[in-house]
Amino acid sequence: MTSTPVSEEGTDRELWIKEKWLQHRKRKKRMARQVLATQLLLLLSLIGLWELAGRLRWIDVLIFSYPSKVGAQIVKDIVTGELWPHLFMTVGETAVGFLLGTLVGTLIAVLIWWSPFLSKVLDPYMVVFNSMPKVALGPIFIVLFGAGFTAIVMTTLSITVIVTTLVVYNSFNEVDSNLIKVIRTFGGNRRDVFVKAILPASFPAIVSTLKVNVGMSWVGVIVGEFLVAKIGLGYLIVYGFQVFNFTLVLSSLVIIAVVATAMYQMVVYVERKLLKER
Repeated sequence: MTSTPVSEEGTDRELWIKEKWLQHRKRKKRMARQVLATQLLLLLSLIGLWELAGRLRWIDVLIFSYPSKVGAQIVKDIVTGELWPHLFMTVGETAVGFLLGTLVGTLIAVLIWWSPFLSKVLDPYMVVFNSMPKVALGPIFIVLFGAGFTAIVMTTLSITVIVTTLVVYNSFNEVDSNLIKVIRTFGGNRRDVFVKAILPASFPAIVSTLKVNVGMSWVGVIVGEFLVAKIGLGYLIVYGFQVFNFTLVLSSLVIIAVVATAMYQMVVYVERKLLKER
């Protein structure tokens, strides 16, 4: 006889929770739309101000150009086909550096976690290597691998590998020690600890490292192209400076920003999918 009121009370509570959840989602979507609208408004305002400053000669258009001129340069390069070889080369170098840097850095992090002795041996070397200016390593890679694709990828790896290794290794060490103790208590070995505790707990950090490596990969590739390339967006920037065509320089920077943003958004999408499946 008393089951009906309890059931009704449980149903009311579920409805209340569902309503609150829907309200939370609506607020979250509204906030996302407001943020996007503000970002677009800010971007358009900056572009409009830049265009106005260029048209009214508030700035030196020889150096700073202005958006309509930069856009015309990009459209001309696309239509004539001059842009595509440079774009494909730079994107290819960035993709290879990004994927290899993430993979190799993660494997090194696993290796030094697995061997505490190796970790202590390599720790000062990683700190020193991370502090070194990577531009200084470029000429060494050019001598070793030649002036081409491999040298540029190696320059990229010199940046992405060490960053990935440090971030992933630190995430391994920050895993709750109680999880490790439980596995040890039930007779688990080091492999069991890694597979059942360390790797699952560090998975979000590993995936998040992908986002960091997007920017690091672009930095490495452009630096490498500055030093050695005869094709690529970095080469266009250097060439533009050499011939005092700063519109070409700015158009190359705009293309890099657009493609890097698209690549970053792809990584964010993959991250959401992987973390959602977990």
